[in-house]
Amino acid sequence: MNAASAAPDPQPLTPVIVGPTGVGKTAVAVAIGALVPITVISADARQIYRGLDIGTAKPDRATRARVPHRGLDLIDAGERYSAGRFARDAAGWIAETVPNGRRPMVVGGTGLYIHALAEGLFREPPFDADRREQLRTWSEALEGGELARWAGRLDPRFPGGGRQRAARAVEVALLTGRALSWWQQVARESGALRPWYIHLTLPREALHRRLAARVDSMLAAGLVEEVRGVLAAGVRPDAAGLDGVGYREVVSMLQGRLPETALRDAILVSTRRYAKRQETWFRNQLRGEEGRGTGEGVWMLDATEQPEHLARQILARWNRLTLPPSPVPLPGL
Repeated sequence: MNAASAAPDPQPLTPVIVGPTGVGKTAVAVAIGALVPITVISADARQIYRGLDIGTAKPDRATRARVPHRGLDLIDAGERYSAGRFARDAAGWIAETVPNGRRPMVVGGTGLYIHALAEGLFREPPFDADRREQLRTWSEALEGGELARWAGRLDPRFPGGGRQRAARAVEVALLTGRALSWWQQVARESGALRPWYIHLTLPREALHRRLAARVDSMLAAGLVEEVRGVLAAGVRPDAAGLDGVGYREVVSMLQGRLPETALRDAILVSTRRYAKRQETWFRNQLRGEEGRGTGEGVWMLDATEQPEHLARQILARWNRLTLPPSPVPLPGL
């Protein structure tokens, strides 16, 4: 073995827990945090908004006091926050975690955020500031559906998503002459971490039961009142954040376009579709590894077990992959 091959990898293996909404990612991460000191790096494009707590299933303050989370409550509804900005911020949070004696763990369901952090985004060319501002003004005047149609016409591989993603696809295509998907494939930078993907899955029927229970819980906890408060504070009904699953249905109901009796089922249908899109993305896009030369790739983990049991499984495997042999039993082993 030569010196180059014996050199340690500069990037430690970092667990990245992914899966569709409702599968139990946060519960598993919190259960791991009860066994070892970790900091959760939230990769959830819905939980970045201050004041949008119930509809995003944001962990409560007591949970965050037990297990520190980064990536929550970053901006107000209506503000913009890109996957590239997340990747830069998250790299900094991870760098801050290790000296504090904690192990970072990325947890979330936003594929673009995870992709940007783990595998890098494209090297963005310089944009003309005046043209960019004109384009932003134009796009903000469009309805969400029309903006998405523009994104699809300009980039046939546009995967869909909220208003912000559509605006980004339109901006890049019109300002560079090439689709965003082209830039992401051809001009990609390296990622900020070496991911170990843990993909939590559930049988469809079990996931649908969890999603139905989650929707009922959100409505009982005051989701409608939460949206009323945000709108009363002056946030536009179609603002980034309020265009997400659950929130857009409540906005539609409050504006008289959806009967109150149909609200629960409308949110549930949208949530199921969202979960299906997430599951498809993760199954097709993840390219992680469990360690150089192991050849194991993404770990598909059945999430029907209790979070505490899953936490012990994950921690045991994580320790075997990253820590040297020890005569002293390690937590989770």
